[in-house]
Order: sequence, then structure tokens, then C-alpha cells
Amino acid sequence: MTPNGWRRATDYSRHHRENNWNYRGEGVYHITLTVAERYPLFGQLVGEKPEEAYVWLNDYGMKVLERLLDTPRLYGEKGYALKLLATQIMPDHIHFAIQVLSPIPQSIGQVVRGFKSACTAIYKREYMGSLKDERKVNGEGGDVPIQFSRIFTRIGTIWEQKPEHYHERILHTTSAISDMIYYIKDNPRRLALKRAHPEMFKIQIEIAHNGMSFRAMGNRFLLEYPIKEVLHCSRTLTKEEIEAKREECVEKAENGTVFVSAAISEGEKQICRALREAGYPLVVLLAEGFPREDDEHYKYYKPSGIYYEACAKGQLLLIEPGEEMFEHPEVVAKTEVKVGNIPHEAKRWRFVAMNNIGEMLVQR
Repeated sequence: MTPNGWRRATDYSRHHRENNWNYRGEGVYHITLTVAERYPLFGQLVGEKPEEAYVWLNDYGMKVLERLLDTPRLYGEKGYALKLLATQIMPDHIHFAIQVLSPIPQSIGQVVRGFKSACTAIYKREYMGSLKDERKVNGEGGDVPIQFSRIFTRIGTIWEQKPEHYHERILHTTSAISDMIYYIKDNPRRLALKRAHPEMFKIQIEIAHNGMSFRAMGNRFLLEYPIKEVLHCSRTLTKEEIEAKREECVEKAENGTVFVSAAISEGEKQICRALREAGYPLVVLLAEGFPREDDEHYKYYKPSGIYYEACAKGQLLLIEPGEEMFEHPEVVAKTEVKVGNIPHEAKRWRFVAMNNIGEMLVQR
């Protein structure tokens, strides 16, 4: 579980470039680099239990790690003040948090591109020419698999090719930095959890319940629990009222109630987080939804933070309401009573509609 508990259920690891940010100034960044076609080029996950999992790096993976760890020194000689806060080489991708301590000559993007180029050069120089060697083909000494050479020959790089070239997130607060460092270091265990419970991390298409259909991930049988209740908190609730509501919900959860929530208002987010941290089942309606089947992130989508843990334990169901659910006559009628006949694309309309969809889900 993360130190502070992440609030968002979805995170597609998209590029998070901020237009007004000075990328040559001080800052802390979380960088993710992915191997072309998600090939396990750097090693493999080992360990019998998730809590024992770690990534065994092959010969090339070790060279990539050494190059990454040496980045602050190499760029320090060029006038860059950099500090690595956390690193994790996974079989098919890399995470690292890097801090710019003082203004640098070029942007942090130049540092990332330099590292990527160096890794590609190492592969091309030290492995492409030796792959015909029978010992290398058989993997003696932990060398890279021969199959990737075909991918490299076709695209000329070890890295996934996208318009943004890598994924970046600026970490603005101390809590965001500590959360991300935990996330980076916890990646092997999280991957082991997903592999141990693949059925809980598959996006399920066209799930039906109470005359509605939707996409979902997690334990779909939570909708069959006999006692279900929608968790809704007005935005006008005071801290004291939210705390009282939290205590009420925890008590009900202890007695078998499964809560359904869109987790939109601050009160809803706090109470959902408290329920998850206490290990109680939860059904969450997603405002942003899952990636589409033709989206590059579809196959690798996973919930974030404490929701990931809950999915693995069968304590969570994530639901993406389809557009037909928003246009269901009962949902439309109840929503218009509260907000009037405003455009259905408006955030206000959709947020209220989400709560009404939740009400339909809990009907028996």
C-alpha cells in the first residue's frame, strides 16, 4: 500500500508535458521508457511470492542499469546538476525518478534522449554482432535473446516508438515524490500480483447487470452481494460531516455492505480511500473509463495505487458506464430532476448521472 494512498483508479501512463513548465529549471520527474513491442529485453521476474519478487537482470540489463546510475556523473561533467531518487529496471520497461537540482544547459528531455541513445548504441555494438554465436543464442552468461534482433533490425532502436518518445510526469509535491518512489521500487511485487491473478486484471467486455451493460475490471461478483449501497457525498459537506459519514460507512462495511461510488467529491474520495485501506470491498464507477481495444495502452492497463492491491485480492470492481447507460430513461429522468434539462455532455450532468447509474446498479 502506498504511503498516502493514490486517489485515481485509472492511469494510462500518458505523456504529461506541461506547457508552462521550465524544463531547464529545478524539478523532479518520473520517467518511464518502454522496450519496443514490450519485449522482455532486460531480464525476467523471479520469486515464488509477490513479496519476494525481483527482476533478474541479464547481461544487457545490467549494462543499462550501470549506464542509468552513471547518468548524474556523466552529465555533471557537462554542467548538469542531477540526482537519481529511484530506479527500477523491469523486464520490458524502465522507471526512474530524477531530480534537477539547479538550472541545466539543456532540457531534461535531452538527458532522457541521451540515455536512450546510449542504451541503443550498447545493444547495437555489443549484441547484434554476436547473436550468431551459438553460446549467445542459447543464452549462456545471461545474454539477450536472439529474437529481439529481428525487431531491432526493423526499427533501429530498442525503444518503443511514439510521437512523445517517452512518458514523463512532473512531481510537484513532497507527497507526490514519496508516492512515486514507492511505486517505482514496488514494481516487481505489483507485476507478480498481476501475474498471480490475471483474471482480476482483464478488462471484461459487455458485462450485464439490472438491464445495463458496461465494461469492467476486477471482481464482478461484488454486484451480486445482497447488501449494496451508493456512496454519495455533497460537495458542501464540512470536514466534520465527512468524518461522521466515513465512520458510518466503515461500520456498515464491517457488517457486509458493499459500497458503489463514482468517487467524485472530496468526501467520496476520502471515504473510498478509507474503505480500501481497511480492506473492504468497493465498486467504483470510472469517469474516464478504460482505454479502447485499439489503444496501445489497452493490453497493459492496470489500476493505480491501493486499487491495484484491491483488484488482486478480489476486493474491487471498476466499472466504465457506457454511453447507453447515461441515456437510460430512468437515469435521464432522475438526473434532470436534480440538474434540469442541461446538455448531457456537461460535467455537472454526467457527475449526477453517474450517481444515478450507481443507484440502478444496487437495485435488486
